[in-house]
Amino acid sequence: MAYPRSMPRQILVLNGPNLNLLGTRETDVYGAVTLDVILDGLRLFAGQRDAEIKDVQSNSEGSLVDALHEAKSWADGVVFNPGAYTHSSIALRDAISAVDLPVVETHLSNVHAREDFRHTSLVTGVCLGVVAGFGADSYVIALDALLRNLDR
Repeated sequence: MAYPRSMPRQILVLNGPNLNLLGTRETDVYGAVTLDVILDGLRLFAGQRDAEIKDVQSNSEGSLVDALHEAKSWADGVVFNPGAYTHSSIALRDAISAVDLPVVETHLSNVHAREDFRHTSLVTGVCLGVVAGFGADSYVIALDALLRNLDR
């Protein structure tokens, strides 16, 4: 049973490289919806679940690490689409471990149905879970799972 909270949950929604190009980039893979539209819908869903989101998108690995470090002081959890850094960034893996926040790794496409190099995630092992392959709905599913976990 969940008990009422006096303050909304604070969630960081973190997006990695090239996600600023959603809606125009490889629409056959990622869809035609922009990141702003995804985030607007996620804000509405968060509000219904007594949560607030702060979003950060960066094409720079260091900026993503910095956002995770800053989240340690204010966030209850993180929904994170690391983009291509999923498959290459030990720095992001270490940052997730260091901040000790629940993180749900999130992908628009089903990375396991794509190129072989996308089948390996360096961050999965330090995340609460992974949601992939549901397009823009991946973010809502990830946030729902994160909030359910926080309510336990």
